[in-house]
Amino acid sequence: VLLLGETGTGKELVARQVQALSRRAAGPFVAGNCAALPESLIESELFGHEKGAFTGATEQRPGKLELAAGGTVFLDEIGEMPLPLQAKMLRVLQQRECERVGGRKVIPLDIRVVAAANRDLATEVRRGAFREDLFHRLNVITLRTPPLRERGEDIELLAQSFLARAAASAGRHLTGFSPAALSALRRYDWPGNIRELENVVERAVVLGDLPEVQLEDLPDNLLDLAPDADAPAFHRSVHDAKRAAIVEAWRKSSGDYKQAAQILGVHPNSLLRMIRNLDLRAELGA
Repeated sequence: VLLLGETGTGKELVARQVQALSRRAAGPFVAGNCAALPESLIESELFGHEKGAFTGATEQRPGKLELAAGGTVFLDEIGEMPLPLQAKMLRVLQQRECERVGGRKVIPLDIRVVAAANRDLATEVRRGAFREDLFHRLNVITLRTPPLRERGEDIELLAQSFLARAAASAGRHLTGFSPAALSALRRYDWPGNIRELENVVERAVVLGDLPEVQLEDLPDNLLDLAPDADAPAFHRSVHDAKRAAIVEAWRKSSGDYKQAAQILGVHPNSLLRMIRNLDLRAELGA
């Protein structure tokens, strides 16, 4: 199974559901991230190693592929796997066997492989960064995890779930979100997807002190959005003041965003984010 989707869209949760709803549900679920380890360690993590196979290999160690016997191995960020290791992974999928690093014994494998990528692997194949034969082996059943901006109807449901979990962890009793806060959550485009939403809710639980999460409990990138009719007058005033300050700094700098950022006392990247969130691109010609 191949899972494709942006970072933070819940690909590992989907992989766990594939396991839970299958005949392998009673078997182990073993996850590995191909981007989280240096190239020199990925092979040992996946295939295991024999004692003395390399400096520091003081004992025999099974790899994730062995540990997943009878269950599922989840390979996250498969697009980051080095090309030499991709050839070995192809053999695993074709022959259902592997060898530990430094070993000669062939180990049979009874596993399901679920791989995930946040990049288009077909494009990676065309530019020579990913093996075409491995791509076709992985690309048997393909599932796409859509970004949160395409799932607006799920935002409130997810936010309420994260709120209940975070409130229980923090020992607080929270009833939900104010209409203005909920409106801001719905209108934000969530570049970090579900993971970003979870972090925003956790932050609001920690910083807030009312029974409902308020608009002011949310981070600035959500507050920069154009306020709606439910937003308090204070937030509408702050929004208008930010727009006016940016337009004035842009005029003084003759459109040089770095100089404008210096005038405003913010990082240039923060200024560009505010211009985007405040919908000022057309007005500024940015």
